[in-house]
Amino acid sequence: MPSQALIMLAAGIGIPILAALNARLGGWMGSPAGAAVILFCVALAATTLVLLVLEPRALVRAMDAPRHLFLGGLFVAFYVLAVTYVAPSFGVGRAVFFVLLGQLISAALIDHFGLFGARIAPVTLNRLAGIALMGAGVFLAQRG
Repeated sequence: MPSQALIMLAAGIGIPILAALNARLGGWMGSPAGAAVILFCVALAATTLVLLVLEPRALVRAMDAPRHLFLGGLFVAFYVLAVTYVAPSFGVGRAVFFVLLGQLISAALIDHFGLFGARIAPVTLNRLAGIALMGAGVFLAQRG
């Protein structure tokens, strides 16, 4: 479990870095959508390499997966495009604050209802208070 937490911490650290780098690339190119395409090409190359090395048969199994499971790609595209367009004028910190707030709300609902096969973790008063404290902490950290 500690290694999983560290992996997710590293992923969380990467989100604002991704936002800042891609926003800058979009400005450099004069095209936030172009920067998103470059990001996805690099990501495709990296993940394809990992797939070929670690799990080469997974692509064959994907052919039989329910099609709605592929919608996650649309959410990633929306996130990358949104942050690449918004962050330069809105600020990376403020943009990521709202992303984190949305993640807290969405994650609580997914866990509470066990959506998409997630492990059920009901939203209790303690959990709601913890989520509210996390949201308040992120808000306070972003105040000028």
